[in-house]
Amino acid sequence: AELLAQHPEVQVIWQCGKLYIDTYKNCATAQLPNVQLLEFIDRMDLAYEVADVVVSRAGALTISELCLVGKPVVLIPSPNVAEDHQTKNAKALADRDAAILLPDPQAGERIIQEPLDLLQNTARRQELGANIKALAKPDAAEQIAAAVLELGQKRK
Repeated sequence: AELLAQHPEVQVIWQCGKLYIDTYKNCATAQLPNVQLLEFIDRMDLAYEVADVVVSRAGALTISELCLVGKPVVLIPSPNVAEDHQTKNAKALADRDAAILLPDPQAGERIIQEPLDLLQNTARRQELGANIKALAKPDAAEQIAAAVLELGQKRK
C-alpha cells in the first residue's frame, strides 16, 4: 500500500472476487483514494479499454481476452489450479515476450513495482502490447468450426 500511496496519479481497478471481497475491503491498499476494489467487473471490455497495464491471473479465457485487447500484462498464475496450468499459460506468453510472468510466491513483493515500472517505460509497454496482440486469434471459433467440418468430410 505504501508504494502505491506514493503514486496518486496511478488509478487501480482491483477485482478480487466474491470469495475475497470481505478479506480485502478493509486492507490498507483498498483504502487508498486511487484504488477501487470491486467484487466483480461486469464490463471487462471497458476496464481493458482504460487500462494502461493489466495485472491478472493466467486462466485460458483471460489470456484469450488479453491477446485480443493487446494490453501489456503482468501475469500471476494461481497456484491453486489443476496441474499448474496457469503457470504453463503464463510461461507460453512470457517465452514470447508477450507478458511478464510473476510467480505467486513473489507477487507480494513485486505486484505493485512491476506495473509501476511498466507505466514508466512506454517503449516496453508498446512492445509487450504488440507481442501479445500478435498471438490473438479473433477468428478462433471459425477456425475450429472449419477444422471440425473438414474432419467430418474426411470421415465420409
